[in-house]
Amino acid sequence: MFGENLLNLRKINNMTQEELAEKLDVSRQAVAKWESGETVPDLEKCKIIAEIFGVSLDDLANYSSDDNLGLGVPPRGRHLFGVVTVGEKGQIVIPSRARKIFGISQGDRLVVLGDENQGMALIKSESFLKMADLIRKSEKGK
Repeated sequence: MFGENLLNLRKINNMTQEELAEKLDVSRQAVAKWESGETVPDLEKCKIIAEIFGVSLDDLANYSSDDNLGLGVPPRGRHLFGVVTVGEKGQIVIPSRARKIFGISQGDRLVVLGDENQGMALIKSESFLKMADLIRKSEKGK
């Protein structure tokens, strides 16, 4: 997966093997071997590559487009958790990886926000209430 992810990120960013090699202080051939899966760079080079492309080290090494609707590695902090199905009463199951990353547990209350042009979002109710309180306080201070 690493080689495929590296190749896709380099192409998406309109970067040649030579340009990437120069940023990493390695040969173009080294980059070509990484992309082909023949070799893998050391951890320090991997960290630099992740920084160059603005992705997480974990996604650089492990992301599979097969599991994510054929889409490439997302930017750091952005996630694609897959597709969920809306049930008969409008319920959805939030994927376990999403629940883990965002600390969502059974019994948590979520606020559903919507924008007809951009879609829907979920936010923990306590986070939403803190944000609303900050807005109220800033409005009073004007």
